[in-house]
Amino acid sequence: MANASPQTTLLQGYLERMHAGDRAARDELFRQVGGRLERLTRKMLKGFPGVQRWAQTDDVLQSALVRMLRALQDVHPASMREFFALTTEQIRRELLDLARHYYGPQGAGTKHASLAGDNGSRPPYEKPDPSTEPSLLAAWSEFHQQVSKLPADEREVVDLLFYQELTQAEAAGLLNVTVRTVQRRWQSALLKLHQVLKGHWPGL
Repeated sequence: MANASPQTTLLQGYLERMHAGDRAARDELFRQVGGRLERLTRKMLKGFPGVQRWAQTDDVLQSALVRMLRALQDVHPASMREFFALTTEQIRRELLDLARHYYGPQGAGTKHASLAGDNGSRPPYEKPDPSTEPSLLAAWSEFHQQVSKLPADEREVVDLLFYQELTQAEAAGLLNVTVRTVQRRWQSALLKLHQVLKGHWPGL
């Protein structure tokens, strides 16, 4: 951490105190990173078409933080890089559960989307919303689940470039690797996703 910024050093100190059982340090850490986590949640929510129709950023974040606190009982990230990777995963899991909840067989979203007039067509006052089509929602859910299954180094690059929308240079700096390494991991991740999704990218 010789080249770490003062902010990173501060956060790392909170993290170490938190692992030592200092609850005040844990609360302060979450306060310090709250703005970043909110921005991350908002960006990730955009990648879950239809869910944002039913869930607000704050609600998703609060539920994800509950997951995070449970995860921290068993997992002890050694660095802020690991901390944010764990947080990203908890937000993704929360959004996947929401997608299943609202657009599963008995989900409110499915019922809402299936509203019809007497002739079996969509009511004239309700315009079609392509983002809530079951096939697209299923494709997006599969995409996010497959991201979770990527090797850790590739998943981390996808988290930074796709979910957090960092540039390759920014991701390289955060990971302390070369831009070429980021590019290699990104291309490898895309290839794996392409193969498992059989080329059916959900609107990417």
